[in-house]
Amino acid sequence: MKIKAGATALLVSLALTTLSGCSMTDAKDSDSLPSAGVSTTSDALDAAEKVSSELYDLIGLKGKATQPGPGVNECSGKDPEKYFTTFHAWTFTPASPEQLAGVMERLKAEMPKHGWKIVDFGPDTSQSKSVTITADNDARKHSVKIAHWANENPPKLNVFLVSGCYQVPEGDKVD
Repeated sequence: MKIKAGATALLVSLALTTLSGCSMTDAKDSDSLPSAGVSTTSDALDAAEKVSSELYDLIGLKGKATQPGPGVNECSGKDPEKYFTTFHAWTFTPASPEQLAGVMERLKAEMPKHGWKIVDFGPDTSQSKSVTITADNDARKHSVKIAHWANENPPKLNVFLVSGCYQVPEGDKVD
């Protein structure tokens, strides 16, 4: 799945915002994504789906998650045929709204036990002041932003996962 034009700009902006505290590897300046190494597009998408699945398991509640699947985006300022990043955005709605009570604090405590470094936690700047967690996993080359949309009906969690910048193997192109 490839994302085009306006969505690309939005996703790059969100990715850079999400990864702003990220120390995944060798980002040369604050506007570039850290390197995620060399990978085929297919393998990188599989990795994003696996990391998302692990986050779903960490949420540890019964409910439903949207199933859009991960996508591919360009790495800003790099050859789009050789460099790419992955993202996976999804929403989790619990079986009952009461289940989300304390979930963000629990995730803040549990995520570091699974390789995540919490780089930001607390209310965002939106009118609803949604509690958010931004975390990096250097070993997995991914960052995530989780927002608890408590004022939605029904309340839910929004998850936005993004990888660092991959380079395709020599001779390959981004799919």
